[in-house]
This record gives sequence, C-alpha cells and structure tokens, in this order.
Amino acid sequence: MHQHASSDRNPGPVTIAVSLLALVVAWALAARISGDPEILPGPVEVWRIFTSEVAKGALQFHVAATLARVAAAFAIAMAAGVALGLALGLVPRLNRWLGPWVVVALNVPALVVIVLCYLWIGLNEVAAITAVALNKTAMVTVNIREGIWALDPRVSEMARAFRMSPAARLRHVILPQLWPFLAASTRNGLAIIWKIVLVVEFLGRSNGVGFQIHLYFQLFEVGYVLAYAFAFVAVMLLIEYALLQGWERRTTAWRRAAVTG
Repeated sequence: MHQHASSDRNPGPVTIAVSLLALVVAWALAARISGDPEILPGPVEVWRIFTSEVAKGALQFHVAATLARVAAAFAIAMAAGVALGLALGLVPRLNRWLGPWVVVALNVPALVVIVLCYLWIGLNEVAAITAVALNKTAMVTVNIREGIWALDPRVSEMARAFRMSPAARLRHVILPQLWPFLAASTRNGLAIIWKIVLVVEFLGRSNGVGFQIHLYFQLFEVGYVLAYAFAFVAVMLLIEYALLQGWERRTTAWRRAAVTG
C-alpha cells in the first residue's frame, strides 16, 4: 500500500509524457481557436523559433546565464536558511527575538527587495544574486524551523540518554528527520528562485532568459517570449524529475523501510 502511494506521488515517465502531450494539444487547440498567431502562436511556430535560436547559439547562452544565477542564489539561500532555521528551531529564546524578523522578510514583496538591491549595490551580478537569495532565505528558514519543531521527541530523548555529542545528534537524529523538509525547501526553492531570477534579469541584466523576454516583450514577439520561457521550464522539469525526485527517494528510503519493516 505504501509503495502504491509513493508511485502515485511520483508519476512514471509514461504518465509524465502523456500529461505533457495533453498540455501541448490543449495549447494547439487554444492557438487555433484564437486564430491570431501574433497573439498566441501554436506549438509548431514556437518550436521553429526555438530551433532557430538554438542554431544561432543564443538560447544556450542565455539559459546558461540564468542557470548560473539560479545556482548561486539557491546555494546561498539554502545555506543561510538551513543554518538560521536550525538555530531558531533549537534555541527558543533566539526564535522569540528573531522570529518576527523572519515574518517581516517573508512579507516584503520580491520586487521591493530587487529594486532596493539594485539601488544600494548597483546594476551588477552581486545585486542580482543577493536580491534573489534574500527573497528565498526566509522561506527556507521557516521550513527548517518547522521541521525542527516536528521532530519526534522520543528520538531526541534517546539521543540524550546515550549522551550523543551535538554533532552526532545533528547527523544521526536531526538531519534524517529533516530530509522531507529539506526536500520541500529544495523543490519550492528552485521553483521560486528561477521565477525571481527572471524578474531580476528583466529589470537590470544584459543577458539571461529574463533579459530576452524583456527584449521580445518590447517588440511584441509572443512566439519568442514563449520559446525562451518554455525552454527554461523544460530545464527545470528535467532537474525536477531527473535529479530532485531521485534524491528525495534516496533520502527518505529509511522512512519507507521503517514503515514496511
């Protein structure tokens, strides 16, 4: 029964392919109904633009620039968010003082953070990556703090009874129970960060998918906007299904073994 539930959560390749094909069919029907390729070009036209941009090397260049920003901002946000979440979850007094700061950070609009970083730091890579990382760090912090609060107290009591060192307790008791929260932070983090990166590029960068979307928005080239947008969505889908879901299955294998055992 548990294996069946796990397979329902993680669809197989055939299910994914059929689902995406249905999305393409729905898009083609919507394009035909609209009757205006300048408003909503169909999949064939967008594919033609995609292959043209790939042949010129433009799409690879801009996707690589965006991916580099996503990777840098993601690494910073995860490192800072996990460290802060552990601190707030394990030290109640610290959480009482810094918890309101995290709430404020969660509710500051991403656009405000981006604009302020550009104004204070300048229109450069440091400002772009800082703005994206700041927008995500608070979310990771809250997820990890909630994970700490959800720990099984009986396991913690056992660790204290065996007089485990803080490092051993972190490695063998806390982190294994935090994997689902880390996996959720990773998946949600990538989904949110790449969208914020596009806004950052839209507002103040000279390359990247967001920059290209801004350029073709000004030219009202909907096909090019869709080609670049779907290209990066395809990259993120590949990361999700090829990397994240496999990593999540491996890191939560101990839970499934404990349940089935």
